[in-house]
Amino acid sequence: MPFLEFIAGSISGAVGIAVGHPLDTVKVRLQAKSVYKGIFDCVAKTYLNEGFHGFFKGMSFPVLTTGLANSVVFGSYSNALDYLSQSDCSLPSHCKQVSSLQVFTAGCFSGIVQVLVCAPIDLVKVRLQGQTTAERYRGPIHCVAVILQQEGFRGLYRGGVALALRDVPCYGLYFLPYEVTRKALTETGEEPGTFAILMAGGVAGVVTWACATPMDVVKARLQMSGAGGRQYSGVLHCIRVSLKEEGVRVFFKGLLLNSVRAFPVNAITFLTYESLLKIFCPPGK
Repeated sequence: MPFLEFIAGSISGAVGIAVGHPLDTVKVRLQAKSVYKGIFDCVAKTYLNEGFHGFFKGMSFPVLTTGLANSVVFGSYSNALDYLSQSDCSLPSHCKQVSSLQVFTAGCFSGIVQVLVCAPIDLVKVRLQGQTTAERYRGPIHCVAVILQQEGFRGLYRGGVALALRDVPCYGLYFLPYEVTRKALTETGEEPGTFAILMAGGVAGVVTWACATPMDVVKARLQMSGAGGRQYSGVLHCIRVSLKEEGVRVFFKGLLLNSVRAFPVNAITFLTYESLLKIFCPPGK
C-alpha cells in the first residue's frame, strides 16, 4: 500500500501539472518581474512576443519530474499519517480515525521531504518560465548545467529557505481542509463520491495558496536573482526591498491566479489520486 500511494501520487501530479501550467507561467512572471501591469497585460505580452508556446515554457521538466514531487508529497503524507495514528496502512484514508493535529503534522512532514527532494526541480521550472525573449537556457538539462557551472551545487537550492517557509506549514494546511471537506460531504459509513473529492481537493488548493502566496512571491524573486534578475542576499532582504519599493500588495501578486488555478488543478489531482488507489487497492481486498 505505501508504495502504491507513491505511484498514485506520481501519476496524479503529472495530470495536475498539465492542467495548470499556463496559469502558473503567468503567475511566476507577475511575481518575479515588475514589467507587467496585471494578469491580462502579462497574458497579452506573453502571447504577442512568444506565441501560445510561451505559456508552456518549462512544462516538460516538471511534467517529467512531478511524478517524483507528488509521489514524495502523497507518499510521505500517507505513511506519516499511518505512523502518527498507528492505523492499519491497508485501510483507505477515509476509514482511518485521525485527528486534525495528526493530519496537519503529517502534512508538514511531507512538506519537509518535498523541499529536500524537489527544490532543484522548482528552481529550474521557475528559471525556464521566467525567460521571455533572452534565451539564457536552451532547456532543463542546459539550465541545470549552467546553474552548476556558475553557482555550484548550492545554486540548485537557491530560494530553498523561502520554499521551506512556504511549503512546510502550507502542506499541513493542504491536507487538513481536504480531509475536513471530504468528510463533511460524505455520508457516515459511505465511500467519498466524485463530487466530494473534487470539492475537497479544490478547497484544499485555494486555502493553501491563499496562505502560500506571500512567500511564493519571495521564493520566485530569489530563484530568479541568479538568472539576471535583481540580486537579494536572502529572504529578509528580499522582503524588505520588495516591501519598500512596491508596498504590501507585492506579496499578493499572483493570488487571484493562484486561486483560479488551484481549484481545478487540485480537484483533478486528488480525484486522480483517490481513483488510482481504488484501482490499485479495490475495497474489500
